[in-house]
Amino acid sequence: MNPKVDAYIDALAEWQEELKHLRAIVGDCGMVEDFKWMHPCYTFQGKNVVIIHEFKGYCAIMFTKGSLLKDDAGVLLKITENVQGARQMRFHSVTEVVESEKLIKQYIFEAIEVEKAGLKVEMKKTSDYDVPAELETYFADDPDYKVAFDQLTPGRQRGYLLHFAQPKQSATRTSRIEKSRDRVFAGKGIHDCICGLSKRMPRCDGSHKQLTDK
Repeated sequence: MNPKVDAYIDALAEWQEELKHLRAIVGDCGMVEDFKWMHPCYTFQGKNVVIIHEFKGYCAIMFTKGSLLKDDAGVLLKITENVQGARQMRFHSVTEVVESEKLIKQYIFEAIEVEKAGLKVEMKKTSDYDVPAELETYFADDPDYKVAFDQLTPGRQRGYLLHFAQPKQSATRTSRIEKSRDRVFAGKGIHDCICGLSKRMPRCDGSHKQLTDK
């Protein structure tokens, strides 16, 4: 039992009992309990297998390579449309967690077998992502921007491509491209801290209002 997980669950205002039950179920599956990304994380031979966490409307167990599971019961969900490997099994009550114990363990043991087999999620390459027309236009008008963008790590490039393409309105896409220029030239990703005060996620706007207000 990891004391950081104890502290995390004790501090929860909601979903405390549900996560206690999820923790007990996962704890029966022969993994090591850790605390990563501010949530309980369970590993097998050093590999992350599942994470339990809470959201506003539900709590969940997240399988880091859930896309590789068979999911015969059809219970695994993407957190967002752009997530590639991770999948969630969601719960809304203690009763739901308890009644799903057998199924949860079945999926966990399958996830462990995925790790034993050394299977990996085939991630999309940066070249597989669409480049918004507005960004192509901006690159043509500002070649230095393209040079700076091309020097970013592939992960940072993908983050920007998703961020730029998300709005439905062309004007909004263009605005995002323009506002990100300084970040791109600084070699920073959309979620990177730009002021040096913190490395906390999510994105830093430079103000760190949440720190200065304390």
